[in-house]
Amino acid sequence: MAKKEINQCSFCGRSDKDVNMLISGLSADICDSCAEQAYLIVKESIEAKQKSASGLEKSQLPDPRKIKEYLDGYIIGQDNAKRYLAVAVYNHYKRILQEKSDDIEIEKSNIILVGPTGTGKTLLARTIAKMLHVPFAIVDATVLTEAGYVGEDIESILTRLLQASDYDVSAAERGIVFIDEIDKIARKSDNPSITRDVSGEGVQQGLLKLLEGSIVNVPPQGGRKHPEQKMIAVDTKNILFICGGAFDGIERKIAQRLNTKVVGYASSMNNAEVDRENLLQYVAPQDLKSYGLIPEIIGRLPILTYLDSLNRSALRRILTEPKNSIIKQYVKLFKMDDVDLSFDEDVYEFIVDKAIEYKLGARGLRSIVESIMMDAMFNIPSTKEDKLHITKEYAVEQLERSQMLKLKNSQ
Repeated sequence: MAKKEINQCSFCGRSDKDVNMLISGLSADICDSCAEQAYLIVKESIEAKQKSASGLEKSQLPDPRKIKEYLDGYIIGQDNAKRYLAVAVYNHYKRILQEKSDDIEIEKSNIILVGPTGTGKTLLARTIAKMLHVPFAIVDATVLTEAGYVGEDIESILTRLLQASDYDVSAAERGIVFIDEIDKIARKSDNPSITRDVSGEGVQQGLLKLLEGSIVNVPPQGGRKHPEQKMIAVDTKNILFICGGAFDGIERKIAQRLNTKVVGYASSMNNAEVDRENLLQYVAPQDLKSYGLIPEIIGRLPILTYLDSLNRSALRRILTEPKNSIIKQYVKLFKMDDVDLSFDEDVYEFIVDKAIEYKLGARGLRSIVESIMMDAMFNIPSTKEDKLHITKEYAVEQLERSQMLKLKNSQ
C-alpha cells in the first residue's frame, strides 16, 4: 500500500504540521502566512496603480485655504480670483479621487478668468500646477483654427499637454491646461456671413468636446506635418481647463446690463451703489455671451471670476515681495557672478511710475527693469567688481538711453 504524501505549502514548502492553516486548491496548497503576504502584495499593487492614475492621494491634497496661502506667496492681491481658483481646483481633484460607490457623479469645474492684461491670469494657473506637481500646458487660442484650415487644430492643445508629461498618458489625463486669449475666438458678428468664422465660433465649437470630457485621438508630433504618425487616445474628462482673457471692452456690456454708463452720471438712484470704476467685478455669463462666446462653451466653463486692475500699491509690492519677484530674480542673477546687487528705494518708485505710464501691468515692470539693467548685465561679468548699487539717477539715465537707442534703430 502506497504511503500518503504529506501536504505542504506550494510557496514556502512548509508542511501542514508547521503552519496554523493550509488552504488546499485543485493543484496547489498555500499556508496562512503566505496567504497573508500575498494579500499585502496585492493591496500595495492596487494602491500604486490608483496613485499613478490619480497622481495625488486624498491625504496629500491641500485644502482651499492652503492653496490660497501658497498662491499668496507668488501673486499679490487678486484675493477673489484666488479663492475661486483654490475651491475649483480642490473640488476637481476630489472628483478624480472619489470612490465610485454610488450613482452620484461630480461634474468638472472648468474655470474662466476675466481681467486686463498683466494682472496675473497665466501666473495663477502656472503656480497652481507647480503646487500640485501635475503636467501643465499653456495654449494661445489665437493660433487655433477649424480642422482643414491654416493654423493649429484643436487637438494641438492636448499635444502640448502630452509633451509636458513626457508622453505619459495617465499623467496627462490629470493635468491642467491654460487656454490664453480665449476672448480672441469670440464670434465676430451676430449677422450671418457667406464666409466661415474659422478662427472664431468654429474654434469654440471644436473646444466643446475637450471641455466636456471625451476620448480624443491626439497626434503626438502635430497634425499636418506627420500624417503617418500613430494617434494617441487621451481622455479629457479629468483634465482641468482654465481659460483666461482680457475681454477688452466688456465693461460696456456690463454697463448696459446694469443700466448704467461707463462714463457719465448714473441715470437712477438704483445705480448709486454700482462701482463704475471697477465694473469687471459684476461680470456674468450673459456678458460673455454678449461679447461673442457661444452659450455651449459658457456652460462648460461654470466657474467665472475676475481679476482686478493693478493699482500703484499692487505694482510696488509685485516688484519686490513675491518669492519670485522681479528684483529677487535680478539679485540672484548677479549673485551667480558673485556680485551683490542693491537698489535705492526711489528706484522702485520710478519703475512703478513708468509701468503705470506704459499701461502694461506687471509685464511692464520686467521690461523697464531689463532696460535699466542691460548695461550692467553686459559689463559687470567682465570686471572684478563684487558690488553694484542702483540709484535713481542711474536708472533714469539708462532708461532714457535705451529709449533713444530704440528710436535710433527704428529710423
